[in-house]
Amino acid sequence: MEESKSPLSRREFLQLAGASAVSAALVACSPRKSATLPKDGSPVQLVYQDWSTDWFQPMAQQMLEEFHATHPHIRVFFTPDPENMAEQMLSDMQAGTAPDVFQGCCAHFPTWAQKGYTLNLGGYVNADLDQATIDDWNPAQYQAFFTRDGQQYGLPKYHGALALYYNKDLFDAYAIDYPDETWNHDDYLAAMQALTHDLNGDGQTDLWGSMLDISWDRLQIHVNGWGGHFVNPDDPADCLMNEPESMAALEWLRARMWDDKVMATNLDVHNVSTRQAFINQQVAMVEDGSWALKDILLGATFRVGVAPFPSGPDRKVTLATTDGFGIYAGTKHPDEAWELVKFLISKDYGRAMARANFLQPARASLVNDWVGYIREEFPEKAKDMNIAAFADGHINDYSVTSEIFANMAEATRFTSAAWEQIFTLGQSPIEQIQNVCLQIEAAQQEKE
Repeated sequence: MEESKSPLSRREFLQLAGASAVSAALVACSPRKSATLPKDGSPVQLVYQDWSTDWFQPMAQQMLEEFHATHPHIRVFFTPDPENMAEQMLSDMQAGTAPDVFQGCCAHFPTWAQKGYTLNLGGYVNADLDQATIDDWNPAQYQAFFTRDGQQYGLPKYHGALALYYNKDLFDAYAIDYPDETWNHDDYLAAMQALTHDLNGDGQTDLWGSMLDISWDRLQIHVNGWGGHFVNPDDPADCLMNEPESMAALEWLRARMWDDKVMATNLDVHNVSTRQAFINQQVAMVEDGSWALKDILLGATFRVGVAPFPSGPDRKVTLATTDGFGIYAGTKHPDEAWELVKFLISKDYGRAMARANFLQPARASLVNDWVGYIREEFPEKAKDMNIAAFADGHINDYSVTSEIFANMAEATRFTSAAWEQIFTLGQSPIEQIQNVCLQIEAAQQEKE
């Protein structure tokens, strides 16, 4: 619709929400109120904020035309995520100017919920969503959108799953067997060692075995694979990063980067993204998600393979991302915002995201459609690709989600600083995590 394409500034978009300041507690919703039009009879106006990537806004605008056609009493204005989105959203929420409906994920989404800025969706979900819909989502992902006290702050947007991409041409060149579902971390290390090379003879490594993002959930899944945790599952104030299993996993990663030098650091690849380092053939493998698939297929000039994530010494795990949709607790129009969220979690919107950029659907019933879109657009590159590897954790029930402290904002602040020193710069030993745990636990006590 024309209104949804108006070139308004971010400030103007957010002012449309007209939200009042919210209380620090999560707000319980009261579903099934009658929609309230403004006194002049004009549609209720909502602001919907989501990804700023080039492909997303045109897709969203097209889908919002369908929403407007079936919801004439609601007019939705799309605005892209700002830079420094996690921090900016906190400021907007504190100021009472946050968008009515938004996407969130990872560590920042539960942080907003902990601070009381997200609407409790539980009443709406109970009233409007049947069990078949809920069962269509990955249980681990769905449960990740609840706070410890049972408040439901989000619903799944898509099911980002982590797997191991590999360069088939390089594996063939060095006569290495392709990774498969039987691989463990010993197999992974052996392949990294065999694939790390100084290609031009200048004494400097040009090709590394693998790479991962230094972030909360990407590190956590290695810890889980060793049998450890970041957070005590029974106590969100108890830090377990300093336990032997956790420390062993983190040391394994540090040693691969700074002792063996078979895993590339950001500095090694000149700060390009993990997927771009793989496309550039700076790394032979990369730990990345289904969300990177289209970029990799578009950019790769070699044959791409995908395998399930290697098993750890204790168990097999992979990541299910916690990308979801939420409603601002300060919205003036919670019922209309819920109507929009129902549209965003629909099969039609899931298919639109899957078709536009191969986002792996949150609904298991759409996985075959998603695979079809990939094979249709890239018939040659994808014909021998094990796309099902991304769904393996969902199908075989070994997916995990981000572990969340009671005071997540402080936990991420302490860990980010430590991980930069340990992994990115290689300037601190893994024992620094001992002090980080003490800082995190002190911050949890302050929250209480």
